[in-house]
Amino acid sequence: MSYVLAYDLGTTGNKATLFRNDGKLVASSFHPYETYFPNVNWVEQDPNQWWQSVKITTHEILDKAKIDKDEIKAISFSGQMMGVVPIDKDGNLLRSAIIWADQRSVEQASRLEKIGNEKIYLTTGSRITPTYFGPKIAWIKDNQPEIYKKTFKFLFPKDYIIYKLTGVFGTDFSDASMSDVFDIKEKRWSEELIQVLQIDIDKFPDVSSSLSIVGNILPKVASEIGLSHKTLVVRGAGDGPAATIGAGVFDSNEAYLYLGSSSWISTCSDKPFFDPQARTFNFCYPIPDLYCPTGTMQAGGGSYQWAKNTFCDLENKVASELKLDVYAILDDLIDKTTPGSSPLVFLPYLLGERSPRWNVNARGAFIGLSMTHTKPELLRAVLEGVTFNLKIILDIFEKIGGFHFSKIRLIGGGAKGRNWRQIIADIFERPVSLPEYLGEATSVGAAICGCLGAGLIDINDARNFVKDVQTIEPRSDFSERYNKLYEIFERSYQALKEIFDSLAKIT
Repeated sequence: MSYVLAYDLGTTGNKATLFRNDGKLVASSFHPYETYFPNVNWVEQDPNQWWQSVKITTHEILDKAKIDKDEIKAISFSGQMMGVVPIDKDGNLLRSAIIWADQRSVEQASRLEKIGNEKIYLTTGSRITPTYFGPKIAWIKDNQPEIYKKTFKFLFPKDYIIYKLTGVFGTDFSDASMSDVFDIKEKRWSEELIQVLQIDIDKFPDVSSSLSIVGNILPKVASEIGLSHKTLVVRGAGDGPAATIGAGVFDSNEAYLYLGSSSWISTCSDKPFFDPQARTFNFCYPIPDLYCPTGTMQAGGGSYQWAKNTFCDLENKVASELKLDVYAILDDLIDKTTPGSSPLVFLPYLLGERSPRWNVNARGAFIGLSMTHTKPELLRAVLEGVTFNLKIILDIFEKIGGFHFSKIRLIGGGAKGRNWRQIIADIFERPVSLPEYLGEATSVGAAICGCLGAGLIDINDARNFVKDVQTIEPRSDFSERYNKLYEIFERSYQALKEIFDSLAKIT
């Protein structure tokens, strides 16, 4: 039996997980790091903390697993996407990382508009956005020219850690596809788009497959972190693409729904899907020559978390005192309600919206609120509102993109909620399934990349990494009611668009 060590370099911390090459999870370890907000819409992290987290979790994994380090044949990565790490030719870090959530590069991103939004979308698979890699590099050039001048390569977060391990600069197709300057069909940096941003193409890393072997761990580094210098380092993928393969989605007949703070639906395809209204986007799948058409909403689980924090002080207190999961208590409350919340519609646009609206001015709203509504009905309405928004994304894929998904696999923390799982099945009108490792899809994806890249498994073996343990069937009794509310949900947003814009003008 061989082992692969997967690192999931997330926003709140790094999770290391050890898998056998038959897909069995052996051990895991998590270590947090800090996020800094030096200005409005500026979000940064210290890559030195990432590296410390990798070292700490590696030692903890080895202590827990009680295996010889030589049994770990490969390591690989899932990493937060769109972040920028500038390093010089000697590998020295030149500034803090500007991470995915940072939106300071609005002016720089707007330069791409001269190319035209449609061409950008058809070239890169994504809309123009200041959160992407390319515009952030342009901001550094404009505002910190000395740092830009010293930079040898700009790296994505996971690729900085890979450089620390191997001394090799580079990235993979999946991370590159979230840059606004990468041609996803030609699989290369776009000279035209990079020139429009007025930055230098030679400062971008070489790009290869997520399954490519970068090399072995440097002997000195291997000794420092506790691994063998013979261990292969496989490039891995960005967290979204890693989650796709880690959710067991290997072809266009399969899809998954991630229920986290943000939530998304994604699938796998042999070509990008370009929505005529550009409501969805694409990134490169970890296996070469495949793509991940995706639609991400801003506040999926975040809307439910807001409701929990706003309405549920008593439940939070009880959960804390009795050491219970507060969401399990909320599930007990929702058990008392009926589908449609008597009837009540919630617009889940608490952070503006990406898919399907792409409207920064969109805001949340309860439609139909009355004196008869109670807390449990408000909670159900929030879950239904998020699910209605996700159904729009699903309909884009199926009614316009021609996809057909016989079932949807759920992953992420929100998938633990028994009522939310049933609501999704009912509104989507199809079965939803739950995998064995509900919250580990990104780690599973990184492990699959490591095993495939190192030749420890083949693609058929990779499918065995994901095993469903439960299926929730839709209840046809509620289809007509939910279909009517779905129509009202869409009409409510359209009716309030101008109101949202007017509110945004009030400072």
